[in-house]
Amino acid sequence: MAGTLKKKRKGRPNEDELIARYFKPIANHPGALGLRDDAAALSPPSGHDLVVTADAIVGGVHFFPEDPAGTIARKALRVNLSDLAAKGARPVGFVLALALPKNVGEPWLKAFSRALGADAKYFGCALLGGDTVSTPGPLMVSITAFGAVPTGTMVRRDRAQVGDHVMVSGTIGDAALGLQLRRDGNLARQWKLSSQDRAHLARRYLVPEPRNALALAVRKNATGAMDVSDGLAGDLAKLCRASGVAAVIDVARVPLSAAAGKAALIDRKWLTTALSGGDDYEILCTVRPGRVGAFQSAARALGVPVTDIGRIVRGSGASFVMPNGKAMTFANASFSHF
Repeated sequence: MAGTLKKKRKGRPNEDELIARYFKPIANHPGALGLRDDAAALSPPSGHDLVVTADAIVGGVHFFPEDPAGTIARKALRVNLSDLAAKGARPVGFVLALALPKNVGEPWLKAFSRALGADAKYFGCALLGGDTVSTPGPLMVSITAFGAVPTGTMVRRDRAQVGDHVMVSGTIGDAALGLQLRRDGNLARQWKLSSQDRAHLARRYLVPEPRNALALAVRKNATGAMDVSDGLAGDLAKLCRASGVAAVIDVARVPLSAAAGKAALIDRKWLTTALSGGDDYEILCTVRPGRVGAFQSAARALGVPVTDIGRIVRGSGASFVMPNGKAMTFANASFSHF
């Protein structure tokens, strides 16, 4: 984890001390070389391909600066694990780039590294190395994660076929609505949420639940897949565009939690937010008619809910059809940084 943070700042160790104290203890993979080198060594299992993904999260964009260090660490790793799950890949390891503002001290680093290490162990995705730098701007955490799949079996987003069923895991819209609730606490009263509802939406925004348990079932049964990070409507449109097909979605079948359902009943704009807001980190995949039962059975055995929400058809774009037969319109179908 080489970098430029050499001078010790008040309240924070210098870079070498920081790495030794907080990250070396959680870098247990042999390829990490004890974080004593400028690179790691990683070989995929025999007969497997490496799958590589990278995502960064930035304070004030993907999380609030006052969020606990532990939830920031978990979110940074889990958004990458979600990508691996959608490709049907088993996590292998990751590298971390951490840009730290001056006000980040040892208590924050201790909590961050503890949570990161716990998640790395839980998901079987070892820290291999990375970089630490100082920044005058907001806190930034960037992770590049590596996974493995049997050679030639990675599930791509450009393989959806006409006639496929469109499937999605979990529930949609909780994180986007949790963000809205975080910005305006009065919405809890407007949406008639219980304390459990509020806690559910807040948790879904703070800490995603990547569906890595579903990776094998996706690899065995899906023709195309991606994770829902920028919003179901926009991400499905991306999958359709890559595959040269269209999708028709029955909005009434899109799975919503009890909390999200309450918000959607109050005002249709919150349903639009749920379908386009992003941060779901659920798996969106397409499955041939003859494989739907096997996929559902596998998911059920794993305790991961999956829902059939529509079909792949000829054409282009993704159409979300309301019970009255009218298609929804989205001013912005997904989150975009630019």
